[in-house]
Amino acid sequence: MNIVEGLIAADHSILASCEALSLPRATYYRALEPATATTPRRAHPACLTQAEREVVVTELTSERFSDVTIPEVHATLLDENRYLCSKSTMYRLLHANEMLKDRRRQVSRTHYPRPELLATAPNQVWSWDITKLKGPVKWSYFHLYVILDIFSRMVVGWLVADRERSDLARELIEESCLRQGIRPEQLTLHADRGSSMKSKPVAHLLTDLGITKSHSRPYVSDDNPFSEANFKTLKYRPDFPERFGSVEDARNFCRDFFPWYNDEHHHSGIAMLTPSNVHYGRGNDVLKARYQTMMQAFTANPRRFNGREPKLQEMPTEVWINRPVKEEVRQAITSVV
Repeated sequence: MNIVEGLIAADHSILASCEALSLPRATYYRALEPATATTPRRAHPACLTQAEREVVVTELTSERFSDVTIPEVHATLLDENRYLCSKSTMYRLLHANEMLKDRRRQVSRTHYPRPELLATAPNQVWSWDITKLKGPVKWSYFHLYVILDIFSRMVVGWLVADRERSDLARELIEESCLRQGIRPEQLTLHADRGSSMKSKPVAHLLTDLGITKSHSRPYVSDDNPFSEANFKTLKYRPDFPERFGSVEDARNFCRDFFPWYNDEHHHSGIAMLTPSNVHYGRGNDVLKARYQTMMQAFTANPRRFNGREPKLQEMPTEVWINRPVKEEVRQAITSVV
């Protein structure tokens, strides 16, 4: 027995009982009626028939309207003296049929493969890029071209120009290859998808020199990490100016920076060796000399090393741009996505 029935049983009227509980009387009487089948809702006279709805959907999904917005479709049909329904009804019909999506996501896009490049020695894979250096006034820039070896991190070529030009890139690549003695089929040159990187003069040069070209995927900075890291080291130098007064000022700065970077800068990615030592095969000798120094200090006072004998540090034996994902990991990621 519910509360209303209890009040009625206590000789309270239905009106008084419902008022005491702030309950509409209709709710009480509806609760007493046996459950009946719901009367089907009568369609509004203005509703489209099933046949009319099919006509609208067929028109909206036709080839000529496949990439046209609803307002554009509506206006086009009116210009043809045809009125099928309102724009809001068109939206509702597409939504009901799960066809209302962002049309930009339905455009077929080119699939760019993930570059996977391996270097086990110098002059196997080079990375190159162009960065802007601020000029003397706002919106003025100079362009710094840099080519580096991803295994040794050594900058093998650079130049500064007042603008980006494919012929300058071609000359820089050719001169760098001559200095390093690059043979046909020896080198892979990796870059992003800038205009100079994809230009015909550069492409023809790489073909003539027997160099394999590689490009990053669009909008994926991680595909060219070594060039990006080099630019960061350049621009985070304490003496890097806010602006350069002229293109010659920028060149003078780079004339000091790149010899320091190649010959003095100890790079964390190559066992704190300098790029030139790794590039020219002196890395293991330097590491052995460091080890001998550590051993002498250990022999003199082992307690300063907590009794643990120093270990000979080793150089990296391989450097990757996008190391391949193991098949089992790839399958696990695919299943989750």
